[in-house]
Amino acid sequence: MTIYFEYQKQQVLQALRYHFISRPEIRIMIILVNVFAIMAAVLFYLKKVSPTAFLTSSFLWFTLMISFWFVMPALVYKRAATFKDHFSMDFTDQGFSLGNERGSRQWPWSSLSLFIESPHFFHLYFDARSFFLVPKSGCRDSDEIFALRKLLKDKIKRK
Repeated sequence: MTIYFEYQKQQVLQALRYHFISRPEIRIMIILVNVFAIMAAVLFYLKKVSPTAFLTSSFLWFTLMISFWFVMPALVYKRAATFKDHFSMDFTDQGFSLGNERGSRQWPWSSLSLFIESPHFFHLYFDARSFFLVPKSGCRDSDEIFALRKLLKDKIKRK
């Protein structure tokens, strides 16, 4: 199966948000900051802490949410030239290849550690930090998306 695609900025930003939020360490940090902010709000309401403590926790919460939701995805998108290219990807039983006008590269399925599906992409992870986004928009129709999903499930473990 061969697909052809280019990236759309808004979809890539959404996929990067999904990636960051799905990381266990980031998820734990967000939960802890949310609990801290809620506790500060309750303690402020009960007049156990000063307004400064409440404002500090609120600022921390806003800063964290803005950085994970807007800043980090925008920085990754801006720095990666990959998102501005046109690609073709070929999937076979032995592996997959990725190509553009400058060249191509092949990988065996064993080089992938897992894949995750988000609304617009298949995230193919080589390890915990390096991954490749395969847009579903590169498929011709929902049947081809289903076939690609089945191939990925058969060849890689899914999170």
